[in-house]
Amino acid sequence: MRVAFRHIFSNGKGLLIGITACLFLGGCGNNGNKNPQESPTSGTLNISVDESFRHVIDSQIQVFESSFPNVKIIPHYKAEAECFRDLATDSTRMVIVTRGLSRDEEKFYVDSFHLTPTVGPLAYDAIAVIVNNTSKDSIFEIKDIHAMLDGSDKVHQPVMDGISATSTVRYAIDSVLKGQPLGKNVVAARSSEEVINYVASNPRAVGFIGVSWIGDQDDPKQVSFLKKVNIASLRCVSCLGETYVKPYQANIALRRYPLVRSLYYILKENYSGVGNNFVNFLQFERGQLIFSRAYLWPSKMSFQVRDTQINN
Repeated sequence: MRVAFRHIFSNGKGLLIGITACLFLGGCGNNGNKNPQESPTSGTLNISVDESFRHVIDSQIQVFESSFPNVKIIPHYKAEAECFRDLATDSTRMVIVTRGLSRDEEKFYVDSFHLTPTVGPLAYDAIAVIVNNTSKDSIFEIKDIHAMLDGSDKVHQPVMDGISATSTVRYAIDSVLKGQPLGKNVVAARSSEEVINYVASNPRAVGFIGVSWIGDQDDPKQVSFLKKVNIASLRCVSCLGETYVKPYQANIALRRYPLVRSLYYILKENYSGVGNNFVNFLQFERGQLIFSRAYLWPSKMSFQVRDTQINN
């Protein structure tokens, strides 16, 4: 850098070379920021978010914007595959999804945008299995879930937030069905809330949604959802004996509940802007506590899980 400045001030030709080098490197001072008016505490950020996490991300944005009044974060809630399509465009710098990037995807961003996106976990989520209030079945083995999703179970009616493209569907195919396609019996709802409503009105229905839609007992809307449906218990994967557990935080943290997945951020920002500031917020105390309040298990904060006894 000293050599470059020496050339800049030595003669006119050196000045031209110096300026050209700065432009080639994407604007020396702002490290690639296409909007020099933006700073970590001022500017607008469009993000695409897996629809399964609408409630908790809305809460995160509300608290973040109250702390930084000159920042505006505009979330676009959609299926996970659509979030990744958005990330491949210039208009979207950040997505919040349930998987990281493959090696081929990393190469695409290096080749197309000349940067490697930063990726990291934010929290751990569970897919809750919900049933109608009148259903006699609310305890399942993983083999039961497999039979529902591949179509061999003719008793229950599975419903998911779409037949393709959503993170819940991808998890079901990858982690439950081990690559097999969903059965033709699976009903597609347009959103997690529609899954809840469908299960509430169909006694044979079994729904699959992110736990953040029904986990917060302090959210009046989620409390109203729990009056419509019941949360099923699944066979514990690490317990002694025949134990069935619900997707409570401790069961997510200890991997006792079998349908656990990670929540990631992927950020395409190689300068100090709103995106990096928002990621820091999500990873530090206040953001992690908001995840905890939404009944996800925070990935960055240490919490103790202790056994207790409740005397009725």
